[in-house]
Amino acid sequence: MLTTLDLPPLTAEEAAHTATATACIVGEIAAAGGWIPCSRYMQLALYAPGLGYYSAGTQKFGRAGDFVTAPELTPVFAACVSRQVAEILDRLDGGEILELGAGSGVLAADLLTTLGARDRLPRRYRILEVSGELRARQQALIGERIPHLLDRVDWLDSLPASPWAGVVIANEVVDALPVERFRIDATGIVDVGVTVRDGALAWQERPASHETLDALRRIEGDLPEPLAAGATGELRELDGPWLRGVAGRLVRGALLIVDYGLPRRQLFHPDLAEGTLRCYFRHRQHGDALLHPGLTDITASVDFTGLAEAGVSAGLDVTGFATQAHFLMSLGLDRELAVRMEGLGAEGRAALGQAAGMLLLPGEMGERFKVLALTRGIEGPLSGFAFRDLAATL
Repeated sequence: MLTTLDLPPLTAEEAAHTATATACIVGEIAAAGGWIPCSRYMQLALYAPGLGYYSAGTQKFGRAGDFVTAPELTPVFAACVSRQVAEILDRLDGGEILELGAGSGVLAADLLTTLGARDRLPRRYRILEVSGELRARQQALIGERIPHLLDRVDWLDSLPASPWAGVVIANEVVDALPVERFRIDATGIVDVGVTVRDGALAWQERPASHETLDALRRIEGDLPEPLAAGATGELRELDGPWLRGVAGRLVRGALLIVDYGLPRRQLFHPDLAEGTLRCYFRHRQHGDALLHPGLTDITASVDFTGLAEAGVSAGLDVTGFATQAHFLMSLGLDRELAVRMEGLGAEGRAALGQAAGMLLLPGEMGERFKVLALTRGIEGPLSGFAFRDLAATL
């Protein structure tokens, strides 16, 4: 992981923006008595209206942004995912798609293009997007690439209020939900939050809340041995309510979650004793979540066991869990690559091969990213988990 010294300098506009965002956070800390939990800091740094990372008007996705998601690497990703979506829609005799946090809009555009070519278009393609700036980018991209399908797409401010059937897609959404931080020191468990020290944002510990203690007791019940002194980690207490909210109106269908993370026993392994909180700024990863608020993406690895538990409590079935590589291979990525390689020159084949490597290789997205399928009212296995289903590890 890079140090902050390796990061590029800010422009004058960026410096002004992060100064304003920092002032907002400092004011919140003062109003709260001098300390706020990590989850509240992340909520402000990422989602404060007009100031948070996902609410401000900076380029976030793609080569010109801070990170590249799988759909931006190559349309092959969406082509494979569309096979899984089409299979689910066929079993439902139709339905809708709801994409949560559609980013640049590339996945939506590619999915609609591929599903249209296969005569498997959803009745509606809904996008829940809290960022007005990202919504405008999505509308522009879809209108430019598939104008004949734009009237099939709706943008939502909140989850659908009426019961519906179809497929929910959450690609790199859960990792950006705010988390709590904890540490185990010689005296016991402490919460790690944010204060102001010498005029700057700083981490500060305080005795653990009852909520932290209860959450860690539940987690340690799944671990082979208690967490050791010195361990630092994250508690994803917002994931369960988020998932139950998504599942609440889904009468039949599937939720496909694609993100980086691990089953609980691996996530709280001693090798990860420093936690998984990480930050991205202009394609550089670093570990200082208090640096450049409003300009920096802050994420933490997903506890897929927790998501599976929340899904079951919401009445969903765990239908599959796989690495991204296994999921895409099960859905014919090799065949998709072979078709797209035809007619390409040497440079095009090399670029496509490099993108495929990013999707599949263990050191890239292939194993770090996982796919979890939670379903309701769908019979039989899903094709995306035919190669290898790791649900037993959850």
